[in-house]
Amino acid sequence: MGFQETFKALSDPIRREILVMLKKGKMSAGEIAENFDMTGATISYHLSQLKKAGLLFETKYKNFIYYEINVSVFEEVMLWLSQFGGKRDEKKN
Repeated sequence: MGFQETFKALSDPIRREILVMLKKGKMSAGEIAENFDMTGATISYHLSQLKKAGLLFETKYKNFIYYEINVSVFEEVMLWLSQFGGKRDEKKN
C-alpha cells in the first residue's frame, strides 16, 4: 500500500465520513451502515477500499467484524505533507 491507494481511498466523501465516524472508536459494518442511505454491499465496497489502502484494521468477534482506524497510515501521510508547510526559503541576491 502506498500513497496512491491512500489518496484514492480518501478522495471519496463517503469514505472520509466513515473515517470520521471511526474516530470515536471501532464499529461494526452494520453500525456504520445505519448512518447511510445505501445498500450493505455499497458500504462493504467502501470499507474494502479503506482496508485496501491500509486505513482500517478489521477484527472479528463472534458473528461481527469491527473496523477501526489505522492511525499509523495517517501519521505517515501527515509526516510526508509536513515537508510542504512552514516558511519558504527566500532567495538571497
